[in-house]
Amino acid sequence: MSAESPKSITINSDFIELCQVLKFQGLVGSGGEGKIVIAGGQVSVNGNIETRKRAKIRAGDTFKFQGDTYVIAGPNA
Repeated sequence: MSAESPKSITINSDFIELCQVLKFQGLVGSGGEGKIVIAGGQVSVNGNIETRKRAKIRAGDTFKFQGDTYVIAGPNA
């Protein structure tokens, strides 16, 4: 089991859509690719597989993609 710390992503709004965070962080090459990996069950949010591409991700949420864990921080983090 990996002891690697989660990577922090800061958002400057109340939420960001899951497909947007994958695209903006460069984890996928395009929004379309993001939608495909989400629909394919390759992303988990807060420990649960998430298949809704427009799921709202908020400060305090974590998501896992390709073995890496990311934590969302708000603008005042």
